Amino acid sequence: MNSRPLILAVASLLCLMTTTQPAAHEGGHHGHAHTLTRSRSWSVASGGSHLNGSFVSARDGRVQIRREDGALTDLAINQLAASDQAWVQERMHTIRALNRQHVTQLVMLNQRVQATTGSAAEKETMPAIGEHFQPFAKLLRLRWDKDFLYVGSNGLPEHPMMIGIRSWQQQVPIPQKYLGENAWRIPLHPVPAKSPMSTKNDFLRGAIALAVNGVPIFNPLNNRGDDAFLFGELDEYGGHCGRGDDYHYHIAPVHLEKTAGKDKPIGYALDGYPIFGYQDPQATDFATLDDLGGHKDAAGNYHYHAQKTYPYLNGGFYGEVTQRGGQVDPQPRAEPIRPDLRPLRDAVITGFNKTGNRFKLEYDVRGRQGSVIYVVKDDSTVDFTFQDPAGETRSETYRSRMGKPFLPQSDVSESDAGPDEGRASNTSRLNVTSPAFAAGDELPLEFTGDSAGESPPIAWTKGPDGTQCYALNLWHTPGPGDVKSYWLVYDIPADVTSLPRNANGVGTVGFNDKGHAGYDPMKSKGPGAKQYHLTVYALSEKPDFATDRVTRDELLESISGITLAQGTLDFQYTRSRGGSWMILIGFAIAVLVTGAWFVLKNSTSKSERVEQIQ
Repeated sequence: MNSRPLILAVASLLCLMTTTQPAAHEGGHHGHAHTLTRSRSWSVASGGSHLNGSFVSARDGRVQIRREDGALTDLAINQLAASDQAWVQERMHTIRALNRQHVTQLVMLNQRVQATTGSAAEKETMPAIGEHFQPFAKLLRLRWDKDFLYVGSNGLPEHPMMIGIRSWQQQVPIPQKYLGENAWRIPLHPVPAKSPMSTKNDFLRGAIALAVNGVPIFNPLNNRGDDAFLFGELDEYGGHCGRGDDYHYHIAPVHLEKTAGKDKPIGYALDGYPIFGYQDPQATDFATLDDLGGHKDAAGNYHYHAQKTYPYLNGGFYGEVTQRGGQVDPQPRAEPIRPDLRPLRDAVITGFNKTGNRFKLEYDVRGRQGSVIYVVKDDSTVDFTFQDPAGETRSETYRSRMGKPFLPQSDVSESDAGPDEGRASNTSRLNVTSPAFAAGDELPLEFTGDSAGESPPIAWTKGPDGTQCYALNLWHTPGPGDVKSYWLVYDIPADVTSLPRNANGVGTVGFNDKGHAGYDPMKSKGPGAKQYHLTVYALSEKPDFATDRVTRDELLESISGITLAQGTLDFQYTRSRGGSWMILIGFAIAVLVTGAWFVLKNSTSKSERVEQIQ
């Protein structure tokens, strides 16, 4: 038997392995110059149509785009709008540069930990529009990449809600989890639409803008097409609750100027253009507004203005947006926890207050009073007590499917972005950083299960007076109500405010979810970037445990009353496809080599038998 073809196949496969280059893939790597973006809106110049999808490849004058339903679309590059053509050219240049640098980057991975905190701070420079959300930073979770500012919030403002509503469907404000992948996103580089879309007869579902305090703004027309303000559905701040118990505004929240600052944006439309307060007719830059409620300033920058009559704010979208199902897409989803109810005839809401996680709404029906008291609890449940105007009382309990609540607190700490929230409301904030990567960045390969798997270096600001020790936890939420713990360290001395790479001998190491004491390097499953969080706690005393096998649950239970401050560093990790391909190629080579060995052995044995017969 001639074994030459099999040997040539093995040689070809070896050549393929040595010349394999990284390909374009999804990821959203925050803060990197070679970021390969997530789904984006593409404009087809010839027909003025749009499609949402992620860039796959470009070759021979054509581009492949993977739609959000998974289907591939192949287009000639010159069919795209000029801005999209430029984006594709830049992306291909970036990919080529990345491929040329691939070997160098593998060598430099071991040097990345030597990066200075100054360079990390440079990566963390907030986009200009992020500064407009800063006056409400204690209520928000801000992160960004090269295309979007992501705004996380619980959807609840600091001001009183619901008071003055005369048309009430018995909904109450419950904190939402507009966080992580469910956060609001504002385009950093808005693109004027070729055919601007009006909100008068469209976009009657979902939000059309986001206020700078993290509260969504819906179409001034309700889902029936009626003016919500004129129908008495709004409170004294222009908001109310939808059927999902989600609070939102329906008119421009001009009251936010008191905190945001005069002549500063009070919100951003979901097309990326800012919304300012009322125009001053006496101002030198006064200009008539267009049908969308906006105009350009002297520098040619477009923006919207609040108005005292319909459409109250942006009456449409000057910039590009994608519409799906009657709303701007994508956008965060609210999470109803109970059935929507019928309107309560003649009810007027007279009072509303909240203390920590306890809320009370009071209302009047033809001179008789009723109330709804509800408590949002750490175990994802909400306990309701209803007292109707007839004096009857009933209690109900509902459970959220989105995990622990993002509770409305007067000084929200960083860890309120996930399952570590709900600690004492008087905790202050630690600033947690890493010299190896910036907040929101992709975790470098050497700290994952695809490489050396060493624990990353971290640092944090000194805790408040009375801090006796620190504890830390690295965690991830793979699904609603589900938390996975990768690294746990406690009893870190009070004079220690950093851990080096591959730290050992500092504090006591707890048990991760695999049942081992130590750092469990993540191996993300499935496509796309996954969000991870590293939380550090400043404690007033050493925690006391009932077991020597301390897990995340034991830690959180033990420190619930002794936490003085806490902070979280968020980052992400996308499993390397290259690693998977190398494993498959290696397996294929092993199979072929083994096959070649058997062929050669059989050939030798046959020759020996022939010689014996002769």
